[in-house]
Amino acid sequence: MKHILTRLFAAAGIAACMATVSNLTYAQQPKLQQVYADNTYQFTGVAVSAKNRLFVTYPLWSKTYKYAVVEVMPNGTAKPFPDAAMNSWKTGEDGSNKWVCVQTAYVDADDYLYIVDPAAPMLNKVVGNSAKVVKFNLKTNKIERTYRFTGTIDQSSYLNDIRVDTKKQVAYLTNSGTGGIVILDLKSGKSRQALQNHKSVHSDSNFKFVIDGKEFKKQGQPMKFSSDGIALTPDGSWLYYKPLTDKKLYRITTSALLDEKLSPQQLAGKVQDLGNVAVTDGMIFDKQGNLYLGDMITTGCCA
Repeated sequence: MKHILTRLFAAAGIAACMATVSNLTYAQQPKLQQVYADNTYQFTGVAVSAKNRLFVTYPLWSKTYKYAVVEVMPNGTAKPFPDAAMNSWKTGEDGSNKWVCVQTAYVDADDYLYIVDPAAPMLNKVVGNSAKVVKFNLKTNKIERTYRFTGTIDQSSYLNDIRVDTKKQVAYLTNSGTGGIVILDLKSGKSRQALQNHKSVHSDSNFKFVIDGKEFKKQGQPMKFSSDGIALTPDGSWLYYKPLTDKKLYRITTSALLDEKLSPQQLAGKVQDLGNVAVTDGMIFDKQGNLYLGDMITTGCCA
């Protein structure tokens, strides 16, 4: 499959996708501009800095693999980020300070880059203590801090996506392996996991993950991915999330997630079921509070 990254342009800011666009005339629809293409390797994460630096991440899900993280240059070429050495992990090596199986990249409101490395090649077990989130200062291209999750996640976990609240200095991550929302204090480095036993972070057992008429299976069994896509409202008050192999979308107030005095039962009572939406593993809010979701079934975007 050819992996093409496109950028939406609209005269009056961000245009809503699919449902809204269907009501517009052709002339009003946003134009697509290709900014990067990769015909060989599968990428999953994309992040753009305030100065329009483009970063792309590649998970180690197959033998067709070269780099974990690249920066796309203005001429369309890609170079390993931050360097080739960090992208040189091999099976059997210590992955504590190298990329093992990177899932996503995210740039926060202060223009810091976060790389999420679940360190679970081929979607198997986490390699040692290699699961991490690495924060980069893009002014220097140097590592600002590495966050690890010993005692918070187990070897079957898969850190998937991240959103950062720079005002509260808190990051939220989804765990698509065993299900859960990981809450990371960016100042102290301490983390904990919430909602592990709640239905909102787990896949629908009856859901069939079918794309282009083919059901996704691993070793003959249907593929199941727990809490995956995640989005934070512009004011940081609500966290939206959903399992990948499920149509349901959920949300919870961040004040509830951050209240460590709440019991698991009390916290579960704060979750809101928003009904069925697209099958997505990626979503984001714009500054106006509109939520955009990728649709893996239609290979489109909806809002």
